[in-house]
Amino acid sequence: MSNAAFTLDGKSIPFAPGQSIMQAAMDAGHYLPRLCYHPDLKAHGSCKVCSVKVGERMISSCTTLAQEGQVVVSDTEQLKRERLSLIQMLFAEGNHFCPSCEKSGNCQLQATAYDMGMLAPHYPQFFPKRPVDASHPDFVLDTNRCIFCSLCVRASRDIDGKNVFALSGRGINTRLIVNAASGKLGDTGFSADDMAAHVCPVGAILPKDKGFTVPIGARTYDAKPISQFTATERKEN
Repeated sequence: MSNAAFTLDGKSIPFAPGQSIMQAAMDAGHYLPRLCYHPDLKAHGSCKVCSVKVGERMISSCTTLAQEGQVVVSDTEQLKRERLSLIQMLFAEGNHFCPSCEKSGNCQLQATAYDMGMLAPHYPQFFPKRPVDASHPDFVLDTNRCIFCSLCVRASRDIDGKNVFALSGRGINTRLIVNAASGKLGDTGFSADDMAAHVCPVGAILPKDKGFTVPIGARTYDAKPISQFTATERKEN
């Protein structure tokens, strides 16, 4: 077993060859906020919420390999402010109405915002016009809540082998699209058995006929902040 280690906020973090800073930190029981990372998918580094500082460089901890002797800094006021700004902008750029959302209490975006101290909107809302696709018999695709983490895109392509989803456009014009001639989810082979049906960190992909089966107050992040979950719980959520 490798004895290699780096330091994270002054604490020694062991790592195995090929592990990222994020993976090693998780295995050692340390929380690094994230939205686009999933342990079963290739890291993408799109949300930048997991950014840390190595030397004078800001890097995504999910895509950067751990190295012997590396000095990583995460817990600083500057990084906290920058992460909070990223979360605040995600809320402003989409249509997130938490009180009426079925994902409330199970939403990683909401839980991360609470953990960072966000209790109200900060930036002016964009209120983009985005479609709700209810064409599939078992799922609703509500792109108003999409944060473009690409988890569903990667899961459908790399695990399910279906390429149901894609991201189109750039910048503020980025959109989640469905790879069908009609653009409708109901015209694809998407199913409840797909990994892509279960990786969305927000409420963009939701099963039909199962709303609010677990009451608010008894949901995943209602009991404790997302940063207090164990390494095993983090991998499962």
